[in-house]
This record gives sequence, structure tokens and C-alpha cells, in this order.
Amino acid sequence: MPKTITTVGEFRELWTSPPNFRISHELYRPDFPFPSALEVLDVVRRDDEARVTLLGADTPAVRTARTMSFKRAPVEEVATWPFRLAHFNLARLYDSVLRGFHEQVMVPWRTFLSAQGYTWQRCAPDLFISGPGGSSTYHADQSHGLVWQVEGVKTFHSYLAPDSAVPVDSAISGDFTAEDPPPHDDADRQDARMEPGDLLWSHFLTPHWVTGESPLSMSVTLSHGGLAHRGHYAMRETALRRHWDRHPEQAWLTDLRNTRY
Repeated sequence: MPKTITTVGEFRELWTSPPNFRISHELYRPDFPFPSALEVLDVVRRDDEARVTLLGADTPAVRTARTMSFKRAPVEEVATWPFRLAHFNLARLYDSVLRGFHEQVMVPWRTFLSAQGYTWQRCAPDLFISGPGGSSTYHADQSHGLVWQVEGVKTFHSYLAPDSAVPVDSAISGDFTAEDPPPHDDADRQDARMEPGDLLWSHFLTPHWVTGESPLSMSVTLSHGGLAHRGHYAMRETALRRHWDRHPEQAWLTDLRNTRY
């Protein structure tokens, strides 16, 4: 089980290197009255920037039909399909289903970080909704993530020592990304069961995958790029920036973050 931190001192000590850790509500508690996952799904699925993958063992024809009708079928029916949905530009929803999210979540969190001496180049929310059996790919993000489970239950899987599973150079290139994780020893894995309200810190460029354990699940990740404490980056982000020094033509590719979800 991941360690749960309750103080700013623990956060400063642990944020620079894996493994992942939980954040207690004593340290930070997001305060936003989320609509139900069904209500959010009904709005977000119609947005042009929503990214949907239909899953399950159905025939290709069934998955194709569901993909084509995902935006217009009754939302109660859609919620029974195995799928994963991701949206990486939630500002598009601030005038509708997420009205007030910026003021009630993003401003307090950024204020918390700034008060502790942190700076960043990107701090933005990402939304994830999954149906029954919904799961993510096996991947790593060029970001730190504050994962907030809003509705339903998921398990966030990573490793106690990510370097032993995916060296940082492979994490930077993304050449290990797959639909499922490779065979591994369970003793090397860190599993965090996420229930509504739970918060987890996911480290920069660490391999992970998420499995759904409820019929409908919704989470938000506050994604950070260029996060530094008084000018010092986390270990894996330092490695990425050294890579960019050697390959400056690749630095702009960070704008394509989250493409592997």
C-alpha cells in the first residue's frame, strides 16, 4: 500500500522520486460539488476533444457501431458499455458541467503549491471516465499527477522501484507502451485502491496502469509539467531535460502529452 502523507514536509521529501504516495485530506482536500459521472459523461461525450476507446470482447462490428453512436445513444445505455474516455482540455467545460471548477479546485491547489515554493510550466486538469471493465493502457506521462478519484472505484498500479521495470530512457521514448502491462512479480508492484475522495501522487515518467472496479468510474488528474521546488526538478524530469539538451528538436513534443492513455 502506498504511504499516506499528512504534512508539507513529507510532500517536499517524497515528491522528487518514486514510489507513489497518497495525500491525506489534512494536507489538501479538493472542494468541488461534482455532478454525477453519468451527467458529466452525457456532456463530455459530445465534445469534439473527448477521446473515447471502446473495449471488451465484442466483435469489431459491435465496437465500430458503438463508437459511431457513442455521442447520441441514450447515456444510460452508453454507461453499460466497456469504454474509456479521456479529456485533456477541461477549460472547454468551465461554462457548463464544470462551472466553478477552476475557482474551487485549480486556484486553491496552485496557491498551495506556490506558498510552499513550487513553480511550474503547466498545471491543468485531465478527466477520465470508464465504463464496466474500463482500464487504461500501460504507459508513463511526462507529468506529475495529483489523481483524484471522484466516483466509483479504480486501482492505480505502478512499481515500488520503476527503474527496475522501465529505465528512464525507455520511459522518455515511450517504446514500452502497450495495452497491458508485461509479466512481472507481484511483489514489485504498488497497488493503490482508489475510492471516492482519495488522492494519489503519481510521479513523473513512471510506468503505470489503471483498472476499473465499478460499473462507472470518474477521476480527475491535476497534471504538472516543469514542476520545481526552488529551482530543483524531480529526478525523472531532470533526466528528461538532459535528454532535451541533447535533442532540442524534441522538446516541443511535450505538448503532445497524454497521447498514450
